[in-house]
Amino acid sequence: MKKSLFWLIIFFIFLTTYTPKFNFIKDSHLNIKKIKIDNNSILKSDEIKKKLNFLYNENLFFLNIGDVADNLKNETFIESFSIKKIYPNTLKLTIVEKKPIAVLQNKKKKFYISDKGSIINFRDIEKYTNLPTVFGNGENFYTLYNDLQNIQFPLEKIKSYYFFESGRWDLVMYDDKVIKLPNQDYLFSLKNFMKSKNNRNFNNYKIFDYRIKDQIILN
Repeated sequence: MKKSLFWLIIFFIFLTTYTPKFNFIKDSHLNIKKIKIDNNSILKSDEIKKKLNFLYNENLFFLNIGDVADNLKNETFIESFSIKKIYPNTLKLTIVEKKPIAVLQNKKKKFYISDKGSIINFRDIEKYTNLPTVFGNGENFYTLYNDLQNIQFPLEKIKSYYFFESGRWDLVMYDDKVIKLPNQDYLFSLKNFMKSKNNRNFNNYKIFDYRIKDQIILN
């Protein structure tokens, strides 16, 4: 009985004085010495590392992931990231980058629009030089883009999108044909255009105006 009481007291003392921050966890060997960046193709590794300079010599075990997120949140090309701790002193970040589908020209400023509808700060990237341009307010573009995808409209043939304050769009094709869409029910107009585009009688026309309901004006 006395022996059991003794060990109970010892266990109680251990619980009341225990701290998870053991000396070996605090050891400088666990301080971050290397940061590896993986899966990035647009953003340069050194560019990302520069934002994370504050992590060097921080304890890897007690790393606060929120601090990493706070310092990367202004990089609009990052969709998400994951962190792997490689002991004793290496931090690995796997980056998922956003995919631009169009260039938004808003007054004198340029941005990218991603395939999920988010706005990305513009930078010159060679593989995105042939993206279509969106002029005007790009807020409704993502809805239009999804609708075009759903009806299998040939997106690769669209050179530019023009949004008007009245709430409608013009699509300019690479062959210089212009599709003037109505404010509402534009899917019907787009499907109509897709049916007629291979008709020889329409080859000589450049403007397909669907703004008036149940009519098409050719020019």
